[in-house]
Amino acid sequence: MSDPAVVLDDLRSESEELDRLVGQLSPERWAAPTPAPRWTVAHQIAHLAWTDRAALLALTDSDAFGAETARALAAPNTFVDDGAAEGAALPPDELLARWRTGRDALHTALRHAPAGSRFPWYGPPMSATAMATARLMETWAHGQDVADALGAERRPTDRLRHVAWIGVRARDYAYLVRGLPAPTAPFRVELTPPDGTGLWSYGPEDAPQRITGPALDFCLLVTQRAHRDDLALRAEGPDADTWLSIAQAFAGPAGPGRAPKGTA
Repeated sequence: MSDPAVVLDDLRSESEELDRLVGQLSPERWAAPTPAPRWTVAHQIAHLAWTDRAALLALTDSDAFGAETARALAAPNTFVDDGAAEGAALPPDELLARWRTGRDALHTALRHAPAGSRFPWYGPPMSATAMATARLMETWAHGQDVADALGAERRPTDRLRHVAWIGVRARDYAYLVRGLPAPTAPFRVELTPPDGTGLWSYGPEDAPQRITGPALDFCLLVTQRAHRDDLALRAEGPDADTWLSIAQAFAGPAGPGRAPKGTA
């Protein structure tokens, strides 16, 4: 886990990069469809604003967050879409202001969270640093959908190390939400950073089950922004191969993932 201040600074930078993409959009561009079925650019930003609010409740009002969790459990297949749709119905200027205000409030709460505290979430409870890492992961992933919708190119940065970290840490969760037994042994994951120098590595060097490839591709995989067939990731061992087909870095039900390029 990185230093908490570093994660928070990187979260702010990731949010500001996405803000620059959407801050001057016309209303028509806010309505542009993204790769997520039935989600526009507005839905993507609304989801980030909605999740930031939920995270703020988790840090500051556990009872209110418990009520949010109860609502989620009552509608497990629709609560995410419903929250995004509610925000997407707002005028773009109001939605943008809500996202900016909410993420600033969350940033402040995360920065002042007591060391060692753990907070409830839709998956396992998390520390403030892990919560910030999860918010960075989601901001990057939904930002990718926005960039794809707008035809914008994003330069991958070393902030992806946070996304990769949470993707590795969430290995067993991907099995849990599918009702599958997780492998008992750790995997070795070796990723080439965006600048092509060095290696981001996780797990024992002598682990027989291995994942290797570009860090960007791994992050696209674990956030389910690309199909494994379209990525330069290599699995060694049957368990590692299975993981590449089900990996998800986000909490909640198992995601359907994206279809390979060129398919309907």
